[in-house]
Amino acid sequence: MRVLGSLVLAVLALVAFAQEEEEEKECSVCMTNQFAKCQGSNCECTLQLSTDNTPIVNCSTLTSKCWMMKNEMYRIKNGIGTRRKPTEHAMLDNDGIYDPDCRDDGKFHPKQCNGTSTCWCVNSAGVRRTDKGDENQQCPELVTTFWFQIQLRHKAMDKEMDEAKLKEVITKSFAAYQVDPGYIEKIEYLKEDRYILVDLKQNRTVQTPTDLATAAYYIEKDVKGSSLFSSTYNRSILDDGIPFNGDKLSFEQAYVYYIDEKNPEFSMKQMTPGIIAVIVVVCLAIVAGLVVLFVTRRKAAKSHIYQKAEGRELDEIQKQQLTTS
Repeated sequence: MRVLGSLVLAVLALVAFAQEEEEEKECSVCMTNQFAKCQGSNCECTLQLSTDNTPIVNCSTLTSKCWMMKNEMYRIKNGIGTRRKPTEHAMLDNDGIYDPDCRDDGKFHPKQCNGTSTCWCVNSAGVRRTDKGDENQQCPELVTTFWFQIQLRHKAMDKEMDEAKLKEVITKSFAAYQVDPGYIEKIEYLKEDRYILVDLKQNRTVQTPTDLATAAYYIEKDVKGSSLFSSTYNRSILDDGIPFNGDKLSFEQAYVYYIDEKNPEFSMKQMTPGIIAVIVVVCLAIVAGLVVLFVTRRKAAKSHIYQKAEGRELDEIQKQQLTTS
């Protein structure tokens, strides 16, 4: 009996040790999300959105933009990491980061209030598309952002840029952000300004687990030095550049523009001074053009009248000469 008891105790000890070892085993990191924590016996990866909300994330795909923004706000509020510096570039997403209200599937709710009584409507990329109002703000639908225009400005290079090779490299680089080539409608290169313009359009023929809003967000954060990927992930667009013709193609600026299926609903009263200034300049240019056109036509008309009058005066002189002769 003593031997049997000793065997039972030994087995129990081995089981307890195995369980403890399994619980303490090191889980691999989440390659597509450096802020996700992978732990437990199943090594599930979760993302902290709030004190009591830690959804499981799929590390084989990019984590939705809404969840990434919410996690960043959670870290800011709790002193974990630092907030990104406000960009000086003109972006359509001029409200910057806010604490979004996300659906269970990671999509944005069409109505956002940022924990206050001030509310507004956003598109599927989480960008504000209406004036800010009160809690009675009506946002009946989540308007889809179907077109993303990404402008990347690369640093100066000594070598001559091969545009065909550049487009090939950019296409491959975007694949690291799970952007299917079918989404890339056009790639243009402005040599003098060193801008690479990439048009991404959502279409029904291509189906991928990552939406373009999330991919564009990852690209923008990566170029600006606030990568969302794990540091061990082999990304294609980094601060130190991507391989290109035996050199490194590095980027210094990133602009992302959003085009929705429906026009945004902003009033002149709520527009920022910069937008109003642009509108005023455009209006002044139109007015100036109309004035020039009016003056030009008036001068032409006068010239035409003068030419006709001059012809009639010559006719009278000729008649007088014929009479006297």
